[in-house]
Amino acid sequence: MSALSGVVKNSLPFLVFNVTIGRKYLPWFFFALSFGGSLLKELSVVPSSYFSSSGNVLNVYFVKVSWGWNLVLLLPFILLSNSYDRSFIFVCKRLTCLVVATAIWYSCTETFFYIEDVTGVCYKSDKMAEILEGFNTKAECRNAGHFWDGFDISGHSFILSYSTLLIVEEMVPMLYLVQHYQNRTTVLDALYLALNAIAIIWVWMFACTSVYFHNTFQKFLGTLFGVLGWYMTYKVWYMNPFSPGLPPRQIDRKQHD
Repeated sequence: MSALSGVVKNSLPFLVFNVTIGRKYLPWFFFALSFGGSLLKELSVVPSSYFSSSGNVLNVYFVKVSWGWNLVLLLPFILLSNSYDRSFIFVCKRLTCLVVATAIWYSCTETFFYIEDVTGVCYKSDKMAEILEGFNTKAECRNAGHFWDGFDISGHSFILSYSTLLIVEEMVPMLYLVQHYQNRTTVLDALYLALNAIAIIWVWMFACTSVYFHNTFQKFLGTLFGVLGWYMTYKVWYMNPFSPGLPPRQIDRKQHD
């Protein structure tokens, strides 16, 4: 057994927790974290830190391109983890969950941008003393060096909660693979560990967003969209035959589709 496989095997208790408890309570955890962080922000009890700046390395190189990280890690992971004793058609069907997830991500973020544009006003500076006419979007206003004030639903709260819930759902097959397949590929084990690491980053940055940015309602709406995106797919649509379906919950050596 390789050292990497040993690390994955030793993570089995964490994986059992993830499957049996984590997936059940994680959505509520995000709401609690959002409200708790918002309360701390309103009380001004959390001092400024490296993560209170949007220029921190995790925000710049991970969160701002978070959907790219999700796709780069989840696409090969779903391909490999769903392939054990399953047909090619089944694997292709499961991969379409990333198409669905991408559509949800794109639709929600574009909707957030649109809402901020139609509810916003362009000011000469962040002092918001002088309104400027002729600017209809945030991009136009900011590109001209001014300040835009609109209703800004927290995209970070949305993408970070939704990404974490997506990753946790898709890691479910590893519980059975770790228990029954000692000859797993090193690539699959590495992807599993990388997904755990990226999920931890997403949760941490969600917490930072909660205590440093946006107002309570904006963060609540962002989190709500993230949880609804997960719920309407994995808890509603994917339970039906005409869907990408759920990740395998058990090893079935006789199943071929």
